[in-house]
Amino acid sequence: MARTAGPAGHLEQDIGRLREALAGADAVVIGAGAGLSAAAGFDYGGARFYRYFSDFAAKYGIRDMYSGGFFPFPSPEEYWAWWSRFIFFNRYMDPPEPVYQRLLALVQDKDYFVITTNVDHCFQKAGFAKERLFYTQGDYGLFQCSEPCRQETYENEAVVREMVERQKDMRVPAELIPRCPRCGRPMVPNLRADDKFVEDAGWHAAAGRYRDFLRTRRGRVLYLELGVGFNTPGIIKYPFWRLTAENPAAAYACLNRSKAFAPEEIASRSICINGDVGEIIKSLCAQI
Repeated sequence: MARTAGPAGHLEQDIGRLREALAGADAVVIGAGAGLSAAAGFDYGGARFYRYFSDFAAKYGIRDMYSGGFFPFPSPEEYWAWWSRFIFFNRYMDPPEPVYQRLLALVQDKDYFVITTNVDHCFQKAGFAKERLFYTQGDYGLFQCSEPCRQETYENEAVVREMVERQKDMRVPAELIPRCPRCGRPMVPNLRADDKFVEDAGWHAAAGRYRDFLRTRRGRVLYLELGVGFNTPGIIKYPFWRLTAENPAAAYACLNRSKAFAPEEIASRSICINGDVGEIIKSLCAQI
């Protein structure tokens, strides 16, 4: 039968099983979703949203950072006031909790690779090796042409910081609105939202390294899924299930706030834990 997270009383037992799986793994493949960054304090709603976006909430009725990203702002000056602030607080600030640093402590001596749908760069800021990271859905720290005219991206930290510093009344100065250096069209954040998402040379190199890692690691591989939901299960969740099923020596672990689950085919080699992902990682670190 399929495996779901055990009752609360089994939490320490499940964490112990995961600790043993980590210790015995020849390789670890980490798949990270939004739940991991939320556990580190990068919450898109609640008090954190109102601390940084109360003016947008009052004017437009926006209630969280995620939905605000789809709001049809009436002018590019307002669009970039929102997005520069959003990028600054979710890309260039560090999360308040050291969840990523603790995760690195668990795997830094292992043969590991990370695939993530997160675009906040928290892995690299915490010290994970850049060559072991694949950001599938983009990077808040990059702009791309809105067309796009080329498969190129552009670093944005300097202009984002200037837009945050100089914006007034929820508008940035018109001269700061970013335009493509190649064709002059408006720029947009490098985020996978439609078929215009730019997969640049760095994206393809990372994708190749990830494919090579999966192809060359056999034996006791732990597929460690952290805070991944069902918005895009085809990127991490379903491939992790398939890879575990194909390798009899592999194990699968799913840490999620409320929806930890593994299918029947791999249930005997799965560890499913519901709870705060950050607290679970903290518990794992307590005995290393």
